[in-house]
Amino acid sequence: MKKRITFFDILNIAFLVLLCISILYPVWNQIVLSFSDSSTTGGLGIALWPEKWSTEAYNYIFDYGNVGRAYFNTIVRTILGTITIVTVTILAAYPLSRDDLPFRNLFVILFIIAMYVNGGMIPRYLLVRDLGLLDTRAALIIPAALNTSYIIILRNFFRSISKEIEESAIMDGASPFTILVRIVLPLSVPIIVTIALWSAIYHWNEWFSATIYIRNSSLDVLQTLVRDMLVNVDPSRMDYQVSGTGADAAQLLLANVRAATVVVSIGPIIAVYPFAQRYFIDGLQLGAVKG
Repeated sequence: MKKRITFFDILNIAFLVLLCISILYPVWNQIVLSFSDSSTTGGLGIALWPEKWSTEAYNYIFDYGNVGRAYFNTIVRTILGTITIVTVTILAAYPLSRDDLPFRNLFVILFIIAMYVNGGMIPRYLLVRDLGLLDTRAALIIPAALNTSYIIILRNFFRSISKEIEESAIMDGASPFTILVRIVLPLSVPIIVTIALWSAIYHWNEWFSATIYIRNSSLDVLQTLVRDMLVNVDPSRMDYQVSGTGADAAQLLLANVRAATVVVSIGPIIAVYPFAQRYFIDGLQLGAVKG
C-alpha cells in the first residue's frame, strides 16, 4: 500500500531543501564570484550567475607563484601524513584495547591527559629544530603523527569487537599481530576511513606549521601560498585592490582572488569526500561505542 504524504512530511522536505540551499549557496557564490569581472563584483548581491565572465582571478593565482609545485607538495604531505596518522593510531589503539596489556589503565590516563595538556609552540619548535627536521617534509608530518583523540576513538571501537573472535584465532595459533591484520582491521574499515578522512582534511588545510618550520620555497604547500596571496593587498586603496605587477592584476579585487583561492584549494577534498561519505557516517556511529 502506497504511503500517504502528510503535512509533516511536506514540512520536513521543505526544511531539508532550504537547509541544503543554505549549505550549497555559499559554495556556489564563491564559484560565481571567482569567475566574475571585478567591475561587477560590488553589485553581485545574491546573483546566481556571473554578470560578466572573467578568469583574471585565476590568472593572478597561477601567475603569483608555482601553484603546481605547491599542489604537489600538499598532495604528498596529505598522503604521507594521513598514512602516518592512521598507522600510529592503529598501533597505539590496539594494545590499549587489550585487557592483557600491563598498566593499560595508566597508559589510557596518560593519553587522556595529553589531549588537554601540551608543551606549547616554542618547545615543539625547539624539538623539531634539534631533531634536524626544519626545512623538510618530515617537519609537517612527524609532529602531527599522534592524535590522542583518534587513539581513544579507535581504542573504544576495538574494545567493542567480540572477544570470542579473537579467542578463536588465538586457539588456532594466531599471534596478536595476525589477529590485528587479519581480523580486527577488516572489521574496522569504517572507523579507519573516518580517521583517514579527518587526517587528510587536517593536512590539506593546515598552514601554520609550514610557516614556522619551512623556509625553503620549493617546499611551500598550497595553503601557505594561498595565505601569502591573500595578504598581498595594498592597504592604501579603499577598494582593497590586489597589488600586482601588471595592469590587469592592479584592477583585480581581493574578493575575486579570495573566492578563486577557495575554489582552487577545496577542489580535491570535495572530490574525495563523496567516495568516503558512507564510511564516514558509519565510522561516526561506530566510534561512539563505549569501551
